[in-house]
Amino acid sequence: MSTPEIEILNSAVSKIFRVDDVTLGNPKEWFARYRGQFLTEDTIAAYDQLAEAVRGYDLVPLFRNGDGEKQVILLAPTPKILKPSARVTINIGLFVLTIFSMMLTGAEVPTGLIAADGSNTLLLQFRYILTGWPFALSMMGILFAHEMGHYLMCRYYRIPATPPFFIPAPFLSPFGTLGAFIAMRGIPKNKRVLFDVGVAGPLAGLVIAIPALLYGLSISKLGPIASSSSGVLEGNSLFYLFSKYLVFGKLLPEPVSTNGLSPLLYWLQYFFTGHPIPFGGLDVQLSPVAWAGWGGLLVTVLNLMPLGTLDGGHVAYGLFGDKARRIFPFMIGSLIVFSILPVLLTRSFASFNYNWLLWVAILFWLGNVRAQPMDDISPLDPNRRALGIFVLIIFILLLTPVPLMGY
Repeated sequence: MSTPEIEILNSAVSKIFRVDDVTLGNPKEWFARYRGQFLTEDTIAAYDQLAEAVRGYDLVPLFRNGDGEKQVILLAPTPKILKPSARVTINIGLFVLTIFSMMLTGAEVPTGLIAADGSNTLLLQFRYILTGWPFALSMMGILFAHEMGHYLMCRYYRIPATPPFFIPAPFLSPFGTLGAFIAMRGIPKNKRVLFDVGVAGPLAGLVIAIPALLYGLSISKLGPIASSSSGVLEGNSLFYLFSKYLVFGKLLPEPVSTNGLSPLLYWLQYFFTGHPIPFGGLDVQLSPVAWAGWGGLLVTVLNLMPLGTLDGGHVAYGLFGDKARRIFPFMIGSLIVFSILPVLLTRSFASFNYNWLLWVAILFWLGNVRAQPMDDISPLDPNRRALGIFVLIIFILLLTPVPLMGY
């Protein structure tokens, strides 16, 4: 780049930035680094002004926090963006397979037809697969709304992104799927854009999940938890307990006895350990739609964990910036506590909560990383900050210490 061009770039930067020093760097990483202080508090507008000024030189500005009170502007090569393929054959194929998997999982087989050893269960699931449509419609509706929330927000901000990829898992998951995802092919312009893309998915999914749960509970029946058969009990979040109370007028499951504990101590123990399993007590026998609604809440809370590149990680980063990294060890520690707390309270290794161990491994695999926007300085506006705090409250209300309990 010639000296006159460098002078033009320096002039463009100086219109929005008090330059203390300039360093020329490796053009493959960044062309120039300016350290100093912004001349305006409106760094959103300053970014747009500078981005327009350097676009003709195939450069983009990166706003970063520097050492101490200094701020940094990097002029870097325009990133090469891999545009999503126009072919959606794989997306459609996975979508269809996931619906099939969900219908198979949600098939309602008459109990009288199942052999005592369960050897014919799979065959009967295929035979009655069409009865699984209420579950499949509800579960797919939740996942589809979640992923389309992300996708449409990417389209709104003109960030290249793939259509949703759904993951069928007919025998590996109690929901017939391991979830879905989209892949962003571009870098968000600032924290506000990153926040909007991250928060759109969970909120859109909850718009479907909460009505599905409440309707599903309304058509569910109450019945005893039989000790003579094996099964699985779904765990409780504060929101799920409230939902059952709203529909049935009581906290469920309702035990036969609290074993001498006060109701408060009993529920604290059961909420955090899932033990003792209240055999003979009254509980809701979830309809397929209610099961999908509960699953939708679980999917949402997993995505809302305020870590890394998860949706909740984008929210936490928008609210707290680099300080959000400190949440990682606290969150990992909490999940480990949820795993061993049942053993400590019940004094039985049989009550060890394995549910969170896989998720802890996944979080370590993902690492404490985050998606860094091009403008890493501009803060969230007050409305987004309020929404971010609301989303963190939702996370707490949906957090389920013991997701599933087998017996």
